[in-house]
Amino acid sequence: MHIGIIGAGNVGGTLARRLAAAGHEIAIANASGPQKMQDLMGDLGHRAHAVPPSEAARFGDVVIVAVPFGRYNELPTAEFKGKTVMDTGNYTPERDGNIPELDEDRTTSSEMVQQHLRGAHVVKAFNTLHAEDMRDHARQSSAQERYGIPMSGDDPQAKRAVADLVEELGFQPVDAGDLATGGRKQQPGGVTYDADFTADELVEALRLDS
Repeated sequence: MHIGIIGAGNVGGTLARRLAAAGHEIAIANASGPQKMQDLMGDLGHRAHAVPPSEAARFGDVVIVAVPFGRYNELPTAEFKGKTVMDTGNYTPERDGNIPELDEDRTTSSEMVQQHLRGAHVVKAFNTLHAEDMRDHARQSSAQERYGIPMSGDDPQAKRAVADLVEELGFQPVDAGDLATGGRKQQPGGVTYDADFTADELVEALRLDS
C-alpha cells in the first residue's frame, strides 16, 4: 500500500519505520524539510522518500497526520479529498494555545481536522499510546493478547482501512464510535487516553463509559 505521512516526529517516525518494515511504500513530509530526516530516511530504506506535505497527501492510499494539533490548519486541503486520513494528534493547550471550542467541549480536535479536510475521511487512531509503546508492545501473532487501539470515525470504509493497518502492526483495533463520541473518549482526559489497555480491557472501559 502507498502511505503518506505528514509529520516525522516520535509518532510519525515510529509509524513510518513499522510500516516500511511491513512492506508498505512511504512518502513522508516534515515541516523542517528533508535535510532534518536523514537518520529516519536511512532507517526506512528504499521503500520511503521524503516529499513536501502536498505530495505525501497525494501519494497515500491512507494518509497519516502526525503534526502538533495547533498546526492542523496548515495542512493542504485539495490533495486530501477522498482520502482515508489517520489523525494521531492531541490538543495540548500549553503547546497549541487555548482554543475555546475545545476548552468548552463544543467539539473535538479530530472533528476540527475533519472540518478542515473537507472531502477526506478522518479516523482518529494511535493517539493514546506513547511512541515507544507503538514500537515495543506489538504482538505479531493474533493468538497473543494484544494491546487495544481505539479508533473513532464517521466513515465505515475508512475505519476498516485503518483497522487493517492497526492489525498489521500487531495491535487490536477497537471501535470507539464516531468522531464526536469516540473522539472525546480518546482525547487527553478521556477513558482510553494513555491507558495501555489490552483489547478486552479497552472494550470494557468503553462499555462502562457509554
